[in-house]
Amino acid sequence: MTDDKHIIGIGEMAASARPEAMLKTFGLGSCVALVLYDPLTRVGGMVHIALPDSSLQAGRADGIGGAPGYYADKGVELLFRHVGRLRGTPFAAGLSAAIIGGASVLPNSSRFFIGQRNVEAVRSLLRQRGITLFAEDVGLELSRTVFFAVGTGEVTIISPGRKHVLMSLNTAAAGRAGTRAGSDGGSK
Repeated sequence: MTDDKHIIGIGEMAASARPEAMLKTFGLGSCVALVLYDPLTRVGGMVHIALPDSSLQAGRADGIGGAPGYYADKGVELLFRHVGRLRGTPFAAGLSAAIIGGASVLPNSSRFFIGQRNVEAVRSLLRQRGITLFAEDVGLELSRTVFFAVGTGEVTIISPGRKHVLMSLNTAAAGRAGTRAGSDGGSK
């Protein structure tokens, strides 16, 4: 990767070991951004997930339009592999995660609960891998734009009508408690 600014679209992923790298995704509604970060090696990545499970769309398990991170089950695995390759280890030890998004944005969306299902799917996949969910800003009825500075481990979330949310995944190395903002309306 020669460009240090990466815009991540729906179903896309980027990972970097470059301290100057800034990963961005815009307009998260029911979609979820997952950020994985290793504060010791300062390697991190982000994936923009649209749906919880590839089995929902028979014959499209590789994502819509070739977007491999479109589904949580595929996107989490893809991001984990890319970050692991850059860190030089396939193991989850030392990784911290942040989940952003999963809003309820459509009228009558309670019928499908896509945002909530996306958040639950990503949480479950992180637990299965033994990756610590260190911070989240999920649920509610708002759009989110996410900026992730790989060198510092800082995640900035911008939403219309509210103050910016700042999360530092770098503090994960010190074993401090995680950050939770928003509310997904479900049990934790």
